[in-house]
Amino acid sequence: MKHPLEDFHHCPHCGRPTFEVHNAFSKRCTSCGFEFYPNAAAATAALILTERDEVVCVLRNNEPAKGTLDLPGGFVNPGESLIEGLKREVKEEIGIDIEDYRFIGSHPNVYPFSGHDVHTCDAFFLCRISTAAVLQAGDDAAEVLLIPRAELCPARFGLASIRRFLEDYLG
Repeated sequence: MKHPLEDFHHCPHCGRPTFEVHNAFSKRCTSCGFEFYPNAAAATAALILTERDEVVCVLRNNEPAKGTLDLPGGFVNPGESLIEGLKREVKEEIGIDIEDYRFIGSHPNVYPFSGHDVHTCDAFFLCRISTAAVLQAGDDAAEVLLIPRAELCPARFGLASIRRFLEDYLG
């Protein structure tokens, strides 16, 4: 696996070109001793069920995996809790406010972005909404789809952590 900081050669503290891999999880500057551990970015995903046992899915509008299925969600912003990030992302992507949610699991993921691998820890939440909720695609979603849970096919989802989660969830 490529080291998350492989492309960074200069120390962000002193600027010298002596920023070297220290171990599997960090880089250290041999000039000033600055050490950096890249942490996994927090992300959320919502498994939203309607009263008719349909799963709310979105069609990804952006790379990676543009044009594939996804669950509403995304990165948690600095200063946000997982719940705040979940609510914001669901509102941005499908236009609704969620109040009925519970944590149901997590999976690691590697998310390619700007030519680099962003390591994430994806937190999954089960959410329930009324069938009457008005869903509108926005932000990163090209389209909102309601798929009966019995017809959900993990292979149609573009991100590995979403596929693994759905495989676990659907058993």
